Amino acid sequence: MDTNHYVTVIDFVEQGQSLYVQVEVFDGLTEKRYREEVRFLDDLLYGELVHPTKSPLSEPCRVVTVEYLKNHFGR
Repeated sequence: MDTNHYVTVIDFVEQGQSLYVQVEVFDGLTEKRYREEVRFLDDLLYGELVHPTKSPLSEPCRVVTVEYLKNHFGR
């Protein structure tokens, strides 16, 4: 099974202190693709896709996704 995880930023918009990000993620462990919106409020990242207990992603993919988004947007 392929363990490569891919994160693609589809679109984003900044409104005040919030940054809304449309993201597509491929989870290499489950071989499933997800497309959802997450939100930064200042430096905090919100959304079911990245939530530690609610995320449909495998844990390694969730960690990669969070790290990628924080690095990409400098938050």
